[in-house]
Amino acid sequence: MPQTFHARLSAKGKIYRYRIWSAPVLPPLEHARAWHLAAPLNFRLLDAAAKQFVGMHDFTAFAANRGKMEKSTVRTINAIRVRQRGSCLTIEFDGKGFLYKMVRLMVGAIVRCASGKMTIAEIRDGLDSRQGKGARLVAPAGGLFLVRVRY
Repeated sequence: MPQTFHARLSAKGKIYRYRIWSAPVLPPLEHARAWHLAAPLNFRLLDAAAKQFVGMHDFTAFAANRGKMEKSTVRTINAIRVRQRGSCLTIEFDGKGFLYKMVRLMVGAIVRCASGKMTIAEIRDGLDSRQGKGARLVAPAGGLFLVRVRY
């Protein structure tokens, strides 16, 4: 690699996967590998809520403060894939770059929509207004995986 290569700054894109276990009982081997939600989620709403994040948006409302100002909070999400296999839901985020806790805050909003505690319009409002309204739900870190970094 050239001397100018930087593992983080030279990345052209990343894919993150978030796993949710939606069933009354979490299998022991899934502990700390998936977010356990005993109540069922509306898959159709989950998928529709996820699609709201696709495209170029200012993600200020869906990022946490790391203690320093970001140069820009505008990011592009190329695609979001939602899959269900039995009780396991996976949400994959393919984007050019991500802010601190951005994926976990997006998953929190998606789950709130799928459980009827938030509307899709509220997600759009957060993206448009760049301000998180009300209590934000940060999904647990245990379900988040970095799948791929593209250079």
